Amino acid sequence: MYTIYGIKNCDTMKKAFIWLDEQGIKYTFHDYKKQGITVSKLNEWLKNIAVDKLINTKGTSFKKLTPEQQASITQPHLAIELMLSNPSMIKRPLVEFDGNYTLGFDPTVWTALLG
Repeated sequence: MYTIYGIKNCDTMKKAFIWLDEQGIKYTFHDYKKQGITVSKLNEWLKNIAVDKLINTKGTSFKKLTPEQQASITQPHLAIELMLSNPSMIKRPLVEFDGNYTLGFDPTVWTALLG
């Protein structure tokens, strides 16, 4: 089973949902803007995903941070605080499957991993 993490109204998420539905892939969706995200889940992700990949450093949420806040993502506990207070900063979609993860939507990558 695949769990897709993200924000429902995100354009990239919408593309990912369409692709998954067209492929007939069953998944559960976790909207971390509405449902939140836990410290334990963020810690799990950070054990498997580099923080500079998990946090969307090119997004507007990250760019609105002060330079000090941006630099603080190198410290896991501070990165977690930032993601908890602003889940829009987490790159999306994040797909969790069989103890593996993939970030972002790329149909070629998804076909190889999920298809």
